[in-house]
Amino acid sequence: MTVENVGGGGSHLLRLMAWLSPAFPVGAFSYSSGIEWAVEAGDIADAATLKDWLNVMLADGGGYCDAVLFAHAHRAVINSGEKTLHDIAELAAAFAPSKERHLETTAQGNAFIEAARAWPCEALDKLKAVWSGPVAYPVAVAVTAAGHGIALEQALPAYLHALTANWVSAGVRLIPLGQTQGLHVLAALEPAVIATAQRAAQASLDDLGSSAFRADLSSALHETQYTRLFRS
Repeated sequence: MTVENVGGGGSHLLRLMAWLSPAFPVGAFSYSSGIEWAVEAGDIADAATLKDWLNVMLADGGGYCDAVLFAHAHRAVINSGEKTLHDIAELAAAFAPSKERHLETTAQGNAFIEAARAWPCEALDKLKAVWSGPVAYPVAVAVTAAGHGIALEQALPAYLHALTANWVSAGVRLIPLGQTQGLHVLAALEPAVIATAQRAAQASLDDLGSSAFRADLSSALHETQYTRLFRS
């Protein structure tokens, strides 16, 4: 087997690794998705409570919502649905539960698009033509992946894993935890990542919604938190 045949194409794997690396310049390290407030409030105090909190965010909160939007944006590109792509981009930008979460997803989404242009992509030009507003992060990554011919089955779990890894990184810095403890949390969340990706890939936009109320509330309360390391 040659490198080109690995994972549906060596370049596909390398691009996903580059785009979803912590070093990719989207500023992900500066956002905690409300985890900073949850730590101060005592909801998250150790590795076990961090895992439980993130499991809910993945399965029933922002992670699941991102995954549904990702899946639909990816399909809109594949199916050349320009109106659908516009509607999903508009919905994703409006769907954030707080001001800080809106900043988090759109700042990263717009930064991702600018950085990803290092790899020419007609789908990004199409997105710009149909939607002039801010682009949510899952839409930006989904459109780019679809435009480069990367299957949803590869791209969506990779996106959710990167999202989870950033949440874990925030927890490691805030609680604080050791790096090894953080890796144990990330490993324990693998089933939730896979299950969320599979469920979201089958979901309609009518299934979009969060039942992780405490996590959504934390992102709003973070706006007035006195001492902050993160932007959300």
